[in-house]
Amino acid sequence: MFILRNQPLSPDVAFIDINDIQRPANWLRLASPEEREAAGVTEVPDPPAPPDQRFYWGWDADGKPIPKDHAQLVTQWTAQTRTTANTLLTPTDWIIIREADNGKPADPVLKTWREDIRLAAGTKIAAIVTTVDTDELAAYVISSEYSEWPNDPNAFVPPASVADDDGNPDE
Repeated sequence: MFILRNQPLSPDVAFIDINDIQRPANWLRLASPEEREAAGVTEVPDPPAPPDQRFYWGWDADGKPIPKDHAQLVTQWTAQTRTTANTLLTPTDWIIIREADNGKPADPVLKTWREDIRLAAGTKIAAIVTTVDTDELAAYVISSEYSEWPNDPNAFVPPASVADDDGNPDE
């Protein structure tokens, strides 16, 4: 991070240095360390990134992240996982309802995909509930194992027999 007059400088913004010289936006990137020093610009290490606010409150005096309450986070992420599963399933609910209402069979591929979503949600919730602390929960939730769901829900395209020629669902 670049500092001028105790203020941070953005690398791609024009500025006036300590010698009242107007510097163009790309000057910090192109100048040598000696040129920056002559212009009153110093370079310091970037401050540490804040901890993930989903799981931590901030930093303690020793520079360690302060974890949020694990039990509350388990409740929150369990609910979020259920919401995600329901959001994935909702666009195809009408097909299942139509099957129950008038007997028009739903595509078995769709039924399998829906069951896979429900099973994945159950597996994810079980993993969340078995975490022992906030660090373990955070590691699981940010992993690809948590974020991946069976098949892309947009990949399911109802077969031609499900829609009329006008594209509306059969009744």
